[in-house]
Amino acid sequence: MEQYVIRGGNPLVGEVEIGGAKNAALAILTAAVMTDEPVLIDNLPDVSDINVLLEAISVIGATVERIDRHTVRINGSTIGSISVDYEFIKKIRASYYLLGALLGKYKKAEVPLPGGCNIGSRPIDQHLKGFRALGAKVDILHGAILASAENLTGNHIFLDMVSVGATINIMMAAAMAKGNTIIENAAREPHVVDVANFLNSMGANIKGAGTDVIRIRGVEALHGTSYSIVPDMIEAGTYMFAAAATKGDVLIKNVIPKHLEAMTAKLEEIGCDVEEFDDAVRVSATKRLGRTHVKTLPYPGFPTDMQPQISVALALANGTSIVTESIFENRFKYADELTRMGACVKVEGNTAIIDGVRGFTGARVSAPDLRAGAALVIAGLAAEGITIVDDIVYIQRGYEDFEGKLKGLGAEIEKVSSEKEIQKYKLQIV
Repeated sequence: MEQYVIRGGNPLVGEVEIGGAKNAALAILTAAVMTDEPVLIDNLPDVSDINVLLEAISVIGATVERIDRHTVRINGSTIGSISVDYEFIKKIRASYYLLGALLGKYKKAEVPLPGGCNIGSRPIDQHLKGFRALGAKVDILHGAILASAENLTGNHIFLDMVSVGATINIMMAAAMAKGNTIIENAAREPHVVDVANFLNSMGANIKGAGTDVIRIRGVEALHGTSYSIVPDMIEAGTYMFAAAATKGDVLIKNVIPKHLEAMTAKLEEIGCDVEEFDDAVRVSATKRLGRTHVKTLPYPGFPTDMQPQISVALALANGTSIVTESIFENRFKYADELTRMGACVKVEGNTAIIDGVRGFTGARVSAPDLRAGAALVIAGLAAEGITIVDDIVYIQRGYEDFEGKLKGLGAEIEKVSSEKEIQKYKLQIV
């Protein structure tokens, strides 16, 4: 099992390049199998979630050709199976996008119920409601979702709650349904827009992505395309709050500043300087941060995927902050780990009351999930002394070369795989 060993106390200074959005890439890779022509996708992040999904796609028979670290060519004409193996689903929740893609193309699909990060209940009832509205018969048998239809027919679908996954899955299936589909109360996240743009580049007819009403006119077939994935706003936000927590000065390149507005507003509120450029943002913090209140909301609100990172910054701020998590109920599992480093965090239901402290001290902590793992690394970078972060397999699911990019900003961080290596690192830096 690999760990990060961090010697904290250095402000992060310099430039960092942001990769493609993992959450957009996962959906786009599955949508790529909906045509029998080759599809070239670049700006892919090289993270374990992407690699697992590409393996799942190749196992059902699609041709997957890795051209380089960030580029892949997929051809869905060779698919021989509409049944996805449980081994992939338990590793990566987003494999459920194959339901919408395979149902749209072949009018049938079989996908096990999903796994992924344990951050709370993420029901897929809205996905199934959407498929049924399009005319599919959907059953759950032996731990798998079986969906099939003679024909898919467009319909008016109102989502009971805003769901990124359901919006994307229904959009994919509806792209090849007969007639018109309207999705109301649709998710507005940038990666929903990116998936719609990708499908449109393959010949789909989708309008309104990025608003809460998406209109889809079904087409008979999709064609090949070349597409570049949008930059990852969550990776960018993570470095923005890392700069804030370590009193650093970081230029974050290859971003879309519009996507980062919720994070930018909070950083300015707590006393950071944020400078926006065409495709970059610069975050600097010269004094102790101030308090604020945060509530996670669907886009364009403050993202749930950034909640642990801002909480680390607020745990070092002057005063008491309240963080309310309105999306996932298990998102505060990192609070106990942060307390081990000297933070003062009290969790009550879906709310964390954070009394800021002057500083953290290094400790051994464990990453409970992807974003909380990244937040604990930020805490370690800001702490005095040595921090060891266990279970970094979660972090590697969503951050490409995390330790390498942090080192480029002056962080003292090493990836190790044994207690012996941890001791060796400690001896080196004494």
